[in-house]
Amino acid sequence: MTTGNTSAPGMLTLAEIKEFASFTAATQRYIRRSLDVAFDRKDAVELWSRDVVEAAGIQAQYRFYERLPEIRALIPDSSSIEDAEPFMAALVIVSAFDLGQGRIDGFGAYRFLYERLVGAEARPWFPAAFCAAASMPHLQPEKRKLLLQSISEAVATAPGWSKRAPRFFPEWVEKVDATVAR
Repeated sequence: MTTGNTSAPGMLTLAEIKEFASFTAATQRYIRRSLDVAFDRKDAVELWSRDVVEAAGIQAQYRFYERLPEIRALIPDSSSIEDAEPFMAALVIVSAFDLGQGRIDGFGAYRFLYERLVGAEARPWFPAAFCAAASMPHLQPEKRKLLLQSISEAVATAPGWSKRAPRFFPEWVEKVDATVAR
């Protein structure tokens, strides 16, 4: 017999998979690539780059993501501005890099990625970091507008956030030739 508590993790994982499936193919690809870079799962340059420009972008991403362990260690225990300064400064810079790559098209995809990169404990800080990064002048004005319009009032004014860690970490899946698989 299955109790509600044992099936809940499976339902939450399924909800995460459905959310990931709702993102564009380019966003899904970028999230998988980013997780490979962040957690050194695979050689991201070899796996993900299609040309020299993309290879250079992935190399830059490796450099920016070197800050992730520091960012994780700096997650504030309180909502104090003084406690937030070193954390937010680093988080906004890395976030600005990711938004500047043009593959994260809204707050939902950003939150999905950053819950995995930084951790669930940082969720209260994601709306502010996203808005700061999405407002930076390295983005074209129309892109800034689209990004900032993607964050809902409910998210921006949420009274609290879950500390539940994400369960689904999407990875590269090799394509299977359907004619060979039969």
